[in-house]
Amino acid sequence: MQPNSPWRTADFRTLFGATALSQLGANVSYVAVPLVAVAELDASPGQVGALATLSTLAFLLIGLPAGAWVDRMRHRRVLIAADLARATLFASVPLAWWLDALTLGQLYAVVLLSGCATVFFDVGSQSTLPGLVGRDALVPANAAMMSLLAVSNVAGRSAGGTLVQLLTAPVAVLCTAASHLASALRLTAVRGAVAPPVPTGATRLRTQVGEGLRHVFRNRELRALALTAALTNLGSQIINTMLPVLFVRELDLPASALGLYWAAGGVGLLLGARCARPLASRLGYGRTLGVMGLCLAPAGLLVPLIDRGPWLWIAGTGGVLAMFKTGMDNVLGVSLRQRMTPDALLGRMNATFRFVLTGALAVGAAAAGLIGELAGVRTTLWVGAAFLATAFLPVFLSPVRTRRVLPDQQPSPVGPPAPRIPKVPRS
Repeated sequence: MQPNSPWRTADFRTLFGATALSQLGANVSYVAVPLVAVAELDASPGQVGALATLSTLAFLLIGLPAGAWVDRMRHRRVLIAADLARATLFASVPLAWWLDALTLGQLYAVVLLSGCATVFFDVGSQSTLPGLVGRDALVPANAAMMSLLAVSNVAGRSAGGTLVQLLTAPVAVLCTAASHLASALRLTAVRGAVAPPVPTGATRLRTQVGEGLRHVFRNRELRALALTAALTNLGSQIINTMLPVLFVRELDLPASALGLYWAAGGVGLLLGARCARPLASRLGYGRTLGVMGLCLAPAGLLVPLIDRGPWLWIAGTGGVLAMFKTGMDNVLGVSLRQRMTPDALLGRMNATFRFVLTGALAVGAAAAGLIGELAGVRTTLWVGAAFLATAFLPVFLSPVRTRRVLPDQQPSPVGPPAPRIPKVPRS
């Protein structure tokens, strides 16, 4: 085992296992929840778009202050509370369905509130990682986490489609609740000192949020990474929001076919995550992000060609190539931004990125619903593909493209030092 391997750290292994359970549940719900709306509640394209919007709207509503809150709290407690909240919310869906009381309004509330819990889980998880493994092990740790995300996409979404087909969509949602509960129980085993809270004193929340925003948007490299990732998310969400309608209603394909199509994208994500380090070692970090983006991003234009027969395979190939780029970007981009951020700002930096990136998902879902109602499903797919094909430009035109290695030194925090306060007991 290499000296900088994150697998040497027991707490990282625990976090990895808990995240695997949580991601499995999240990917099952990614397939099952919109199919509950379509199959059980007869939702229209606009209503499906609204459902997808609400599932990510929390990042726009509380994403920025969540980073400052996470910087003040014990990360393990944040992660456990978020998983327990999601388990409870998703368990309410099959219960209401069994009682013949499920409504679209309840489904909207569940995805909105579970999205709020996901805000804290995602920000807390990324903020915890540097403290668990050390900054020298960030690239292999992020590669492991992104590979996990990709494997979860493959396993969770294919399983989600199969569960919906065999057991109905509401029962599949119950499996999501069980996965989040198991993740919360697993996280109780984390014992290490995970990113102790930054001293806050009398510093106002608005001031702390502003420090995170300035850190990201005044840095040309961080700003470019945020814009490229936001455009990728925007295009992907526009496409993915309409796929349940396209598969189930227009192409009359089974739910398992939709799950397998999304699972194929997860294979691309996995391959991209696994190839990121070797490519960066050979080409340099920036050149890998820029040049590979130029080569792979246009493949997204194949996705709107999706249809029965060979066109399903052609569109699937385009989706796999686009997700390969995303998996590679995730490993290298997340590692770069973590190395460029001091510990005191990690929560706020991650929250700023999640605000921008998941905010793009909310905008994409809303746009997909609107375009789908006004211009049809196919037009919606072409709009999303156009964003995917051009998403690489901010990084390609920025100083990121010339960076060969990650920064060696941790930068200094933005703004004046905060007053010291007594240490908080470790959880």
